[in-house]
This record gives sequence, C-alpha cells and structure tokens, in this order.
Amino acid sequence: MQSDPIADMLTRVRNGMMARQHEVTIPKSKIKVEIARILQEEGYIEGYAVIDEFPGSIIVRLKYFGARRQRRPVITNLKRVSKPGRRIYVGKDEIPRVMSGMGIAILTTSQGLMTDREARRKRVGGEILCYVY
Repeated sequence: MQSDPIADMLTRVRNGMMARQHEVTIPKSKIKVEIARILQEEGYIEGYAVIDEFPGSIIVRLKYFGARRQRRPVITNLKRVSKPGRRIYVGKDEIPRVMSGMGIAILTTSQGLMTDREARRKRVGGEILCYVY
C-alpha cells in the first residue's frame, strides 16, 4: 500500500536518474502532473507526457548533461519535506532559499503549485512539498 504518492513520484525519478534511464512511468494524479510541469519549466527534466487511458500515467523524460559516457543527471537531489505524518507550512516571509537560490522548493499554495521564487513574488505562503537541486 502506498501512503505518500508524491514521495513515490520523487523516488521513481531519483531511481531513474541513478539507473541512467531515459524515462520513468508514474501513476497519474493532478498534483503529480503539476510537479512535472514545474520540473520541466525549471529545466530539471526534458519533458513529460500524460497518458489518460485507464489507469492514467505520466511518462517523465529525464535530463542529463555531459558526454555520452560521462553523462550526469541534472537533478542531484530530490527531498520530500512535508509528509503525511508531519506537514510543513510556511508564511510568505518564511519561504526558504534552496542552496542559496541554486535549487527550488515546490510549494502548494492557495493559488496552486508554484516554486519558491514565484511564491515570494506573489507574496503567498503554503505547504512545502519538496526541494529540488
């Protein structure tokens, strides 16, 4: 039984990067599609495709840099922050900077999912889902 679907998504992406896979398949939900959209907009993945046939899934194309033999994943770490057992909420003035701005925090706010930079610009707080760097 899966109790934290977002942590499952992050683990699948992390394991796919470590295994140097080109793409990973993840069970579909609205929040996972939004996380994939943010990762693509920020340049951490090449892209994603949503397959709506039952059961729905998301195919995430992973991104690497370097020569073919020495390619390294763009994402060095994915860390789940707020978990089902312990939710972490921050106000608009308490949003953390991940690696001094080199990484991103993904937040769920009253205005939808967004990065830490976007939340600071819109001056909204919310629940920190994960850090990506």
